[in-house]
Amino acid sequence: MKQTNEPGGVIIGQRNRLQYIILGLLSQRAQTGYDLTRAFDHEIGEFWQASHSQIYPLLQRLETGGDITHEDLITGEKLAKKQYELTPQGRTKLNAWISEPSPELTATKDDFILKLYFIKSADDPRLAPMIAEQLQLHRDQVEHLQARRQTVFPTDDAIQAAYGHYLILEHAIERETHYVAWLERQAATNH
Repeated sequence: MKQTNEPGGVIIGQRNRLQYIILGLLSQRAQTGYDLTRAFDHEIGEFWQASHSQIYPLLQRLETGGDITHEDLITGEKLAKKQYELTPQGRTKLNAWISEPSPELTATKDDFILKLYFIKSADDPRLAPMIAEQLQLHRDQVEHLQARRQTVFPTDDAIQAAYGHYLILEHAIERETHYVAWLERQAATNH
């Protein structure tokens, strides 16, 4: 039986993880909702997806709960933007989440793998095109990730300044490289 670490029996790691990603991004620097949304298009998007429609309501809930606060910034003549920052309570919440164990493996959602499950024969005519498509997608992803590594981590100082991010990027490169190798073997045997 799992132990709880909050009143009411809620296990912190099972609550909405998106809130912790937002708290973590705001721990790096104050940001607007637009800045946070863009982070999911770039770095965070490599391992976690979130949409505009998920981020903005969560920002409001985090602010109501006292984890973040905002300052109105005026850009141009009239355009006001909210720039969010972490409160001490939010920083404590983020640090508690980072420090807790991560004992569960979560399944990845991969449509290709799901579709493969329903292929019953190596002679299925759908198999070779499916593998070829995935091979190209994953080769492109390896190339993209390697380019990101060059851009984001050009020096040892850059690596040390964001070491956890660097480790995630290295993990993604290795994962995609292994996926490509597996697909290449399947393409060779399923001609």
